[in-house]
Amino acid sequence: MCNRARLCSEPETLFERFGASWAQNVVRPNKDPHELYPDEKAFVVREERDRRVVDVMLWDVLGGAGNWLMTNVRNLGLPQWRRLAEKPENRCLVPLTEFCEWTPDRHQVGKGKPIKGEMWFSVPDLPVFAVAGFWQQTAKGQGFTIVTCDPNELVEPIHPKAMITILHEADWSRWLRDSYDDVVSLQQPCPADKMTVRGPVFPTRSKT
Repeated sequence: MCNRARLCSEPETLFERFGASWAQNVVRPNKDPHELYPDEKAFVVREERDRRVVDVMLWDVLGGAGNWLMTNVRNLGLPQWRRLAEKPENRCLVPLTEFCEWTPDRHQVGKGKPIKGEMWFSVPDLPVFAVAGFWQQTAKGQGFTIVTCDPNELVEPIHPKAMITILHEADWSRWLRDSYDDVVSLQQPCPADKMTVRGPVFPTRSKT
């Protein structure tokens, strides 16, 4: 599942895009997190005192307390996830410019063993789009996870199990504020004709 994503945007762009400002006690990293990896910090948008704010959180909603990093959640009906998803104060938006899934097959690229390639998905009409997520306080600080859903026709050949839940801009406030039943209804794939894909790319392997 998606454990690799990118945000080619500065905080000031997020302020304008989401009508947000910095969270009250945010600790901004020395370097803005443009490349998103599990167990590393990323920008998220949440609500604080009835206003949207940009915060910095670790991409693992369990903060290292699980048997593996919990970066993606599909079944919001499970008790441990429902208790978070049903509370508006624990929901967030994860801003991205593109996300990655790896090819099912391995490719021979240069020397060494065959490797999987990166396939990068984006939404051309939305240079910065918002993904459904939720967060909580952990022993390592604030941690978040991304909500997934059924894949659309573009993602399914690469990753048939699931894709991230990309929200329509009109649904941002619904995700952040509305009832549990309402937000679960938003757990739908982005239309394939609204997205593009590039790849495979092999950033760790030279073809020569």
